[in-house]
Amino acid sequence: MTGKELLLRALRRESVERAPWLPFVGVHGGQLIGVNADAYLNSSDNMVNGQLEAHVLYRPDGLPIIFDLQLEAEVLGCELRWAEQVPPSVATHPLAMGKTLEDLPEFSIDKGRYPLVAEATRRIAASIGDTTALYGLLTGPFTLTSHLRGSEIFLDMLMNPEDVGETLDLCAQIACTVAKFYLDNGVDVVAIVDPMTTQISPAHFAEFVAPYHNRIFDYVRECGGYSSLFVCGDAQRNLEAMCVTTCDNVQVDENISLEHLRDLATRYNKSFGGNLKLTTALLLGTEEDAQRDALRCIDIAGDSPGFILAPGCDLPYDTPPVNLEAVTVMVHDTYQRDILRNKPVELSEDLFEDIQLPDYSSTREVVLDVITLDSAACAPCYYMVDAAQKAVEKSGVNAIVKEHKIREREGIGYMCRLNVKNLPTICIDGEPRFISIIPDVDTLANAIKDRDLAKQQS
Repeated sequence: MTGKELLLRALRRESVERAPWLPFVGVHGGQLIGVNADAYLNSSDNMVNGQLEAHVLYRPDGLPIIFDLQLEAEVLGCELRWAEQVPPSVATHPLAMGKTLEDLPEFSIDKGRYPLVAEATRRIAASIGDTTALYGLLTGPFTLTSHLRGSEIFLDMLMNPEDVGETLDLCAQIACTVAKFYLDNGVDVVAIVDPMTTQISPAHFAEFVAPYHNRIFDYVRECGGYSSLFVCGDAQRNLEAMCVTTCDNVQVDENISLEHLRDLATRYNKSFGGNLKLTTALLLGTEEDAQRDALRCIDIAGDSPGFILAPGCDLPYDTPPVNLEAVTVMVHDTYQRDILRNKPVELSEDLFEDIQLPDYSSTREVVLDVITLDSAACAPCYYMVDAAQKAVEKSGVNAIVKEHKIREREGIGYMCRLNVKNLPTICIDGEPRFISIIPDVDTLANAIKDRDLAKQQS
């Protein structure tokens, strides 16, 4: 049985001999061939060479073509901010700048970087598509709407729900166009990646997300493809709602209990996947750390049908290839899994004692520590940092914003020392205040002013 057959059987919740392995290789493919993220995402040759190198090294059962949630936004007129080790971020939001839907450029797969992606997809499919399940990732309607409307989308949902609905409708149409584009060029699975849905309630998910997702999932099925719903971040509050949609598969990251997802997937007859730890195991861990985390996921899934082993998001650029190769060993070698299960765990926990927090009570300014995955690469993280910066400006008090990215050891240290459990989170003078929820600017500005007043009175 080929890896592709194995993965597609898992998507159908049929029995398989082992867990399929799906490393989400995005800009990490650039590291494998020695080019930065900018060069990687702007060259079909680089995309092809990076994915084929990952195919050789990691022996995957499935691979994405590209992991870039700004492709659609770029065509629609959003300006992008490029970086060397992460995908670009959206720098401007047309619908927040006075434009209407009618003012946006007409979406077409002949524009932007889609011709490059089309060429890369066809070439990758011709090379490994017979044996490896290929994924076409598209930006979910809610996240694309956020790119167009900016961080005020949450206020718009309350004050102008019809306008938000019109934007979502357009974004769902675009998603169907992109899905057909990928399927026509040789992919097997279309994944909606919609991280901004972590920021809304189940009621809002039912109103502003599920109908548009289901339209896309149903269309993919009509076209003969498989579908996946992939949400990076703390999707706990909406996990059951995600499983109720008409997708074939639900993918989550390390913020989510894999046991809980397994049980929901069983209840709703879904394939499920995740949730290898991106930073502590794959990026900053040892080979054994990576193997133990892979074993954790495999053992939690157990005999439950439909499980696909995958990292919780786009692999960081600098992820050591040896760590991913170590995961590959756990996937393919039953004997090595048994050895590791019986091997004592060496305790070498990093207590981050060298990470010194400020004495918040004595600082002149109010300090907003924003703990993120990386605002340059994670949409909810970007909008969280953006809200913090706007709120500081609006508050009119002496306050500063410090971002701590858990892609770096310093960020993990702050996360641990501040007792932050979920990402992204805003701490005000060391106290976690807005946990995996992006506050509106007025609410956050008032919280900053209240803290400033308390400091002056103490």
